[in-house]
Amino acid sequence: MLARLDIRDILIIDHLVLDFRAGLNVLTGETGAGKSILLDALGFVLGWRGRADLVRQGAAQGEVTAVFDLAPDHPAFAVLRAAGFPDPEGELILRRVNTGEGRKSAYVNDRACSGTVLRALSDVLVELHGQQDDRGLLDPKGHRALLDDFGGHDRLRREVASAWRARAAAQSALETARAEVAAVAADEEFLRHAVGELDALDPQPGEEAELDIARRRMQAAEKIRADVARALQALIAPDGGAESLVVDATRWLEGVAAEADGALDAPIGALSRALVELGEASDGTERALDGLGVDPLELERTEERLFALRGLARKHGVAADDLGGFADTLRARLNTLDAGADRLQGLEQALAEAEAAYGAAAGALTAARRAAAGRLDAAMADELAPLKMERAVFGTEITPAAPGPDGADQVTFRVATNPGAPAGALNKIASGGELSRFLLALKVCLTAGTEGLTLIFDEIDRGVGGATADAVGRRLQSLAEAGQVLVVTHSPQVAALGAHHWRVEKTVQADVTLSRVVPLAPPDRVDEIARMMSGDVVTDAARAAARALLDVA
Repeated sequence: MLARLDIRDILIIDHLVLDFRAGLNVLTGETGAGKSILLDALGFVLGWRGRADLVRQGAAQGEVTAVFDLAPDHPAFAVLRAAGFPDPEGELILRRVNTGEGRKSAYVNDRACSGTVLRALSDVLVELHGQQDDRGLLDPKGHRALLDDFGGHDRLRREVASAWRARAAAQSALETARAEVAAVAADEEFLRHAVGELDALDPQPGEEAELDIARRRMQAAEKIRADVARALQALIAPDGGAESLVVDATRWLEGVAAEADGALDAPIGALSRALVELGEASDGTERALDGLGVDPLELERTEERLFALRGLARKHGVAADDLGGFADTLRARLNTLDAGADRLQGLEQALAEAEAAYGAAAGALTAARRAAAGRLDAAMADELAPLKMERAVFGTEITPAAPGPDGADQVTFRVATNPGAPAGALNKIASGGELSRFLLALKVCLTAGTEGLTLIFDEIDRGVGGATADAVGRRLQSLAEAGQVLVVTHSPQVAALGAHHWRVEKTVQADVTLSRVVPLAPPDRVDEIARMMSGDVVTDAARAAARALLDVA
């Protein structure tokens, strides 16, 4: 529950501390005294949208602190954990500051937090409600979620959302496959020609480098062989080769050696040895020449293969070594086309199954909503009777809507204030007093079983009086028995039923208007309720009537 509200320099409040309690807390005061400022301040610290000019004139900044006393299993702790905050030790303290320049900062137990976290906490901490309800009761856009909360449809909603995501994924997969098949079909002629050409060539990884090396080797062998052949010719040519010259020289020297007295023996020996070396050189050169033989057809075949590889690589804009992988890519695209019909059929079947699953989940949620609508309508009838509206009719209308992650239903709360009268939207059909009671009954039904929630009603009794106001007060009193209810009221009947009572009043100090809140003891309550009944002049009769109200309460 809300245990304390500390307000500093907000509008016409300089400093105010309110200690609230469990049960029915009522705040009264003359019009303009500042009751709405308290709600503005509370809404500010909870991150609700509100007026921007909150800082009191002359102050550097305004600040509001709200202290909540929560049970250990309160849902606020789950919100904090989801946002990365540790569980508070003891009280949950929310603080928000607004500078004179309009900058806002928020804190949870003195740790900075975002407005999103504040608003998430506010959803599980406080419910504010009034005739101009800004929390969803009068907005048909929020009726579906309210009915789901009432019916406890969390599991069904998760199933519908999951089925919707699966349906969307199946739809996306089918559309993507159709686009792929269409793109491949447009390039089919090119793909088949390119794959045929690549398959015919059958390029292998590393083949270009191997062919280039073989080509260079064969080209080099041709040049070497020509020079070796010329060397061999020089060695063995019969008409002047080196061997022939050595033979001739040896024969000439041997013919005259006998007459040279041994002077030619050494040259003749050297020539003999040279003749042997020349023979070995000739044989070796001949053997080398035989080993350097190059098949011109092989060189031609090698060059043709190399040039074909490089030509296709240039044509397709890939490296020669990547031609095989490129062929696989093209082949896969063709397979997409060839297997496209079967693939599309499978994806169409998957989409049909996803749509059927979504339809079943959405149908189950619709059925649950219709059942919950019947329970809500019955609960509303039970609530309206004590509020002197037993002839009014509340109905929850469920109509088909475009399918989505929240199902395929539109939910609208409609009312008829008199039997036989046409039903319509709450804020279009009901008068001010009737609207107050409708909304009070609806709030009671929708929050039944919700624990740890502080309910705030802003002049929910406006436009009603007498027995009707008493009925409204008693329903608020009954509602407060299970928790905490704060009521801003102008009705003495409602004020008399409060377990705790504060009066909001204006004071003027040194020409500065300030608002303050005074907790009322029993004698003071008599005077305040008498004022509410009689106006500025409080008579003894009004005091007697006030005592009577308090005694009955």
